Amino acid sequence: MMFPRVIPVLLLRRDGLVKGIHFKNHKYVGDPMNAVRIFNAKNVDELFLLDITATTECRSPDIDFVQRVADEAYMPFGVGGGIRSVADMQRLIRAGAEKVSINTAAVENPDLIRQASDVFGRQSVVVSVDVGHSWRGRASVYTHSGTRRVNLDPVAWTQKAEELGAGEILLTSIERDGIRRGYALDLVRAVADAVQIPIIACGGAGRFEDLEAVVKEGHASAAAAGSLFVFNGPHRAVLVQYPDRRLSVPLSS
Repeated sequence: MMFPRVIPVLLLRRDGLVKGIHFKNHKYVGDPMNAVRIFNAKNVDELFLLDITATTECRSPDIDFVQRVADEAYMPFGVGGGIRSVADMQRLIRAGAEKVSINTAAVENPDLIRQASDVFGRQSVVVSVDVGHSWRGRASVYTHSGTRRVNLDPVAWTQKAEELGAGEILLTSIERDGIRRGYALDLVRAVADAVQIPIIACGGAGRFEDLEAVVKEGHASAAAAGSLFVFNGPHRAVLVQYPDRRLSVPLSS
């Protein structure tokens, strides 16, 4: 039997851990290194660290911070935000990241996916796909931390990313981000059923049962979340938590 991965996504702004709603109004929730230490103790499968201001500030993630995480973390982790070149990726992987996540740069230069896959292998290349809807209800890919809509259908773009060499897709629903009302199951299923590579679903988890639903009903390969793992209760008190592995859904291998 194989169990799906359950992945906390830590959003970084400068040297702080933050969480927002719909990619906006981010609230400081603490020291990211403390969260890494707590997740160590909870035997977390994997982490993603996403610098939410790196792209708009035209910089790559802090290498010193990535090295500190690598020294502390017991689990594999991926890093994203502001990565624009194979050289950026090489620095991050040398600093200890197992995976790199690219979004804006992949849309602006799709061949970067192929270049990265050729150098590091598919297993290290994650394409982050942020999805929002127009007022007419049309799903579109967004870049620059969810601030720019581009004329790309999420399913078609994911298929293209797979063709170019992406090893995984980190699929996030902007409308579901931070509201804790469940994943966008129709979106996740449409993308997951269109490709052969793993889909990491993110955006909307409000209870541990949602993690099971996105795997069973959404056909995702892994469930990722932010608010679920750092907030607790109706007043969103900061409390780092993680499900007991006995709650995980067994999948046929």
